[in-house]
Amino acid sequence: MPMPDLVMSDERATDAEAAVVDAVLAAAGQSPAVAHEDERMVRGGVHRKNERRHLLLPALHALQNEAGWISPGGLNHVCDVLQVPPAEAYGVATFYELFRVDDPGHRDDVVHVCVDAACQIVGAETKIEALEAEGNHVHRSPCLGQCERPVALFVQGRGRPDLVPADDEASSGEIPQRHQAGLRLLRRVGRVDPNSLESYIGAGGYSALAKAFASGPAGVVDEVTTAGLMGRGGAAFPTGSKWRAVAAEPGAEAGAQKHVVANADESEPGTFKDRIVMENDPFAIVEALTIAGFATGATKGWIYVRGEYPLATARLANAIALARRAGFLGTGIARSSIDFDIEIRRGAGAYICGEETALFNSLEGFRGEPRQKPPFPTTHGLFGQPTAVNNPETLLNVLDIVTDGGAAYATSGTEGSKGHKLFCLSGHVARPGLYEVEFGATLGDLLELAGGVRGELRAVLLGGAAGSFVGPESLDLPLTFERARDHGVSLGSGVIMAFNDSTDFSAVVTRIAEFFRNESCGQCVPCRVGAVRQHEVLVRTEARPGATDLVLLDDMDRAMKDASICGLGHTAATAVRSALAMGLTEGASA
Repeated sequence: MPMPDLVMSDERATDAEAAVVDAVLAAAGQSPAVAHEDERMVRGGVHRKNERRHLLLPALHALQNEAGWISPGGLNHVCDVLQVPPAEAYGVATFYELFRVDDPGHRDDVVHVCVDAACQIVGAETKIEALEAEGNHVHRSPCLGQCERPVALFVQGRGRPDLVPADDEASSGEIPQRHQAGLRLLRRVGRVDPNSLESYIGAGGYSALAKAFASGPAGVVDEVTTAGLMGRGGAAFPTGSKWRAVAAEPGAEAGAQKHVVANADESEPGTFKDRIVMENDPFAIVEALTIAGFATGATKGWIYVRGEYPLATARLANAIALARRAGFLGTGIARSSIDFDIEIRRGAGAYICGEETALFNSLEGFRGEPRQKPPFPTTHGLFGQPTAVNNPETLLNVLDIVTDGGAAYATSGTEGSKGHKLFCLSGHVARPGLYEVEFGATLGDLLELAGGVRGELRAVLLGGAAGSFVGPESLDLPLTFERARDHGVSLGSGVIMAFNDSTDFSAVVTRIAEFFRNESCGQCVPCRVGAVRQHEVLVRTEARPGATDLVLLDDMDRAMKDASICGLGHTAATAVRSALAMGLTEGASA
């Protein structure tokens, strides 16, 4: 008999825990039977384990949902059937906000309450006290992506689906601009049934895919390039360049595999645009990702959705199932010779997984830690294969580009910022929500669309926690990539969070620092140490650092920017430094 591949403790999974894990494998077409390697199986064994390893995250979700935690016995079963070393699996389980490895006892539900800025300024702590007084098990959570409806809640239960108490409101598809003429990205929201493929097709759905087939892969890439579409996730990388690079790599005809990934791990505090799109226009994301696969030669698509978005996940899963049933996914899609299919992967609460290479590691079943670049994802991405990654808003633009042509698309917006943009308005505005404008609208225009500021405007956080504070003097700033860059700020993921003169900026700024301290993956020293020390300085000085501490904060910021592996470290001090430079924390009110 061969020696066992892995050595585990004596704890065993319950029958229910084993059943839900085995169901995950069965759904992926994998047998739950364990084939331990011997000398004859070594070569194929590594490949087989790689095929299964990416099921680690779904298996951990299944355990968490079934038992309310990831028990030692349950984890052992996962390690056995997936052939993952227990230490590695435990490292993954403890990496994420939504997984628990401690027995919750008799408590079934955990109520996650957002404590980041949009919820912080309207009484998150008061809400927490009330929930705890009612006997709830409360977890103070980073941003839950519901900033338009604070205080945001997310409830994890045992033996039932997770839920967001406001899901019924989301299902109505209401946006402040509903029925407004000229909308492009949001024109179907509230008008098309997000659960009906027929409704989507009746509104012109899948006409873009037909046009893409007529244009051919190279033609689609040319149109996207002509359109000047820039990524809407924060980095603003040219989408056409990314797709062209992946398309140039060997594909299925050479026996290789390529991937397209929708990065829907929308975790930047203040951001909720992709959630609303996925909840209310899921077929558009499926169609656009299919076009991305066709254009780049990828036969496999993935949608990585943040774990705190159960409604979006359910609606995307339904859209994929209906599209597959109708022949728009699978083998020979839409009566063509093209094979393409999509799989959803649910994140588990880690801001860092919004970074594309950390997302790859997470999806592959490892800790969500960023990779060094180069090599870049276009040549060595998911599973080490060529990969194009775009966020849902970016993909949504592709439908109009393919339908109307890149040149027509490029007539809107400005010279350096083509098309329309989604902005997430929250904080002290009269009508928080998702707004669409043509590039070139000013910051003041967006605040006016949201009904203006309640009280006297003191500052706006532009771009999210990784962005910058700007003052009322910036209301005339055109919201374009080029003008934001000239102004020394970033549009980021489209966050516009307004703060009036009642804000305790010391608390807000300290919480931003705490957010980065908690969300650093800890892989590189500059970020791991710098984010902690930054938070410590702000706590010690109540966010009113003196001259010596300001020098220290400046030194740490420079070290993080210069030497951190990824953008988290590069931007961990940006909002803090901008707030201190504006004097927002001086004399802040309680």
